[in-house]
Amino acid sequence: MATLIRSKLSNKLSNAATTVSNKSQAKVSGMFARMGFQAATDEEGLGFVACDDLDYDHRQGMQMDILTTDEIGGEGSGDGGGLDGDSHYQRDGTGPPRSGSKDGDPANELTEDKPKITAWEAGWNVTNAIQGMFVLGLPYAILHGGYLGLFLIIFAAVVCCYTGKILIACLYEEDEDGQLVRVRDSYVDIANACCAPRFPSLGGHIVNVAQIIELVMTCILYVVVSGNLMYNSFPTMPISQKSWAIIATAALLPCAFLKSLKAVSKFSLLCTMAHFVINVLVIAYCLSRARDWAWDKVKFYIDVKKFPISIGIIVFSYTSQIFLPSLEGNMSKPSEFHCMMNWTHIAACILKGLFALVAYLTWADTTKEVITDNLPSTIRAVVNLFLVAKALLSYPLPFFAAVEVFEKSFFQDGGRAAFPTCYSGDGRIKSWGLSLRCLLVVFTLLMAIYVPHFALLMGLTGSLTGAGLCFLLPSLFHLRLLWRKLLWHQVFFDVAIFVIGGICSISGFIHSVEGLVEAFQYNIQE
Repeated sequence: MATLIRSKLSNKLSNAATTVSNKSQAKVSGMFARMGFQAATDEEGLGFVACDDLDYDHRQGMQMDILTTDEIGGEGSGDGGGLDGDSHYQRDGTGPPRSGSKDGDPANELTEDKPKITAWEAGWNVTNAIQGMFVLGLPYAILHGGYLGLFLIIFAAVVCCYTGKILIACLYEEDEDGQLVRVRDSYVDIANACCAPRFPSLGGHIVNVAQIIELVMTCILYVVVSGNLMYNSFPTMPISQKSWAIIATAALLPCAFLKSLKAVSKFSLLCTMAHFVINVLVIAYCLSRARDWAWDKVKFYIDVKKFPISIGIIVFSYTSQIFLPSLEGNMSKPSEFHCMMNWTHIAACILKGLFALVAYLTWADTTKEVITDNLPSTIRAVVNLFLVAKALLSYPLPFFAAVEVFEKSFFQDGGRAAFPTCYSGDGRIKSWGLSLRCLLVVFTLLMAIYVPHFALLMGLTGSLTGAGLCFLLPSLFHLRLLWRKLLWHQVFFDVAIFVIGGICSISGFIHSVEGLVEAFQYNIQE
């Protein structure tokens, strides 16, 4: 009994000393952070200190339980096997799962049971994002950029691959043992860490706004391209492009009832295969006319007014950074993420470059904003019907993602949300929440009707949010969070990407807006 009392007193004194030491370190670190001398990484270090305190208290409590059991029962597991497995559960997740927590922890159980994906599956998802419908606008970018447009297709692939990697690097910090630990889960978490301690939620709001704009604009582009393709497939029918867009939107209204993407995901592979077949058909037709290719039309000079729009189109076709943090977090082997990014972007670069060049050589100066509009009427109708089906089946993905961002930002129970949750206690969506979803579908229709210019909208979105999410923010966050660990060439790359991305973004945005204004003033049709 005397031994037990001495052990209790010793543990309490040790815990008190550790707590005082950690609090003093926190105050000093906070003072330096307010003075601007401390990076956000040290705030994460305070998180590790807190975890270590919890870990220490937990282990000491287990030791006291074992001592008490030995004292009362006279026989216990003195090998401490349970302690060995538990000592690292706060740091790297290798220990046994916790049986409970202060919050009930249902989310943790779901996370542990969530199936992981392989590098090939992750690469397939990235490929779907960067080789989708919007490659149809790349020949139009070559029309105004010539060989420089081809170079930008390669350059954008390299830069987007690099910024994707550094964005994932911002999710990790080193613990006291020098091991990398994932301390953030999303793009928003990274942005909030960069703006802390003065504005801890400002970065998340900026990223959320950019994500919503990009996702909603993607939905609008799907409606625009559906109306455009149907109108050009059946030009003799007395139905305008706007009417076709309304018909397409009527087929999309059931998206408002979506609770998950389980049903839609079944069609993703079919959509990708259909798009691959369409690309093969277009390239095969172009190759059949190889003798008439207009090599002399590929310019070394650029159209100063139109080329910035082409930059936005190219950048928008590579956007995948929005979901990369979630994708990497669900990989069974996160160490293979870099390799996956390399081969997906190399493949995308080769296929996009070949598709854009071959299509432009075939039609040269008559190249249209959506390249399938250049096909003969018999082939065009078949190809366009497949593309419309793919566009309509692709619409629910960005729509559902935009709805989730809206709901998490404005419609959740708790103190931070501006409005109450859209869901009732049994998980069903409330009538007013369903009405808001329907309004979002109608909003995408109205935008598609009043701004039916696929290339200009694509260039505007790429310049405004695509460049920001793919070029500007990842390089800025990388510099802010990992400044002390970066080599000089990494700093140079980040600064160069930020400067070049900023110039391209501003110029592309200005010229895209000018193009839209000109299209409205002179009633220019696609």
